[in-house]
Amino acid sequence: MSKAGVGRIRRAVAGLALACAALGLASCGSDDDKNYVETPVEQLYNRALDDLSAQEYKKAAKGFEEVDRQHPYSVWATKAQIMAAFSYYESNKYDDAIIALDRFIQLHPGHRDLAYAYYLKALCYYEQISDVGRDQRATQQALEALAEVVKRFSGSPYARDARLKVELAIDHLAGKEMAVGRYYQRNQQYVGAINRYRVVIERYQTTTHVPEALHRLVESYLALGVKSEAQESAAVLGYNFPGSEWYQDSYFLMTGEGQRPPDEKSSWFFGLF
Repeated sequence: MSKAGVGRIRRAVAGLALACAALGLASCGSDDDKNYVETPVEQLYNRALDDLSAQEYKKAAKGFEEVDRQHPYSVWATKAQIMAAFSYYESNKYDDAIIALDRFIQLHPGHRDLAYAYYLKALCYYEQISDVGRDQRATQQALEALAEVVKRFSGSPYARDARLKVELAIDHLAGKEMAVGRYYQRNQQYVGAINRYRVVIERYQTTTHVPEALHRLVESYLALGVKSEAQESAAVLGYNFPGSEWYQDSYFLMTGEGQRPPDEKSSWFFGLF
């Protein structure tokens, strides 16, 4: 046989092989299609609800996501999106929950559960608030997200709870400043300590940390030998928090006496200015 004839045969065989391979792939695809059975949406959703009730939160989240995947245009899909986010929240998968909530908020800006979505997102940040010795980025994010709930949905029950948590988050941030201030003060870095305490007094003046911050200012100013500033801080403390134990401590530092005068008008700070 000529070389040309052999070449034609080889090309024909190669073409047949490619055709068979293509048919094989098509056959595989057909098998997969036959094996895949779409589950009714009610069955998927109720199964995920059962997992949620059983506190199988990760499994529930995947189940709700499957509802959205298989039936993306059903009313169940919208419900499943918010339920998947809640399931992730319950399993402490806060990043996954936030991603799901951001998607829900973007896709359904007018949904009746929009306020809850914003609130749940704020809770995801709030639950990650760490002790004052650590980074407070989550606290700041929680504060911003909670403030967003109050701003957008001021009349909702979520806003009422968000306002309470805003105060707690602010108090936590003030606590962080106090912790840093105490650290500086213990290490005799009084200027740094004073700056931190002043932040508490000026930026977080509604928090529970203000009386202590004023007293620590008295201590720090006295340590630097700046008695006039110490007197001024003690005066503010005595005027605003006359019943505070921090006032009693500052009074003792300034006068050497163990108790406050029983009559407020005779208190030492009235004669300072």
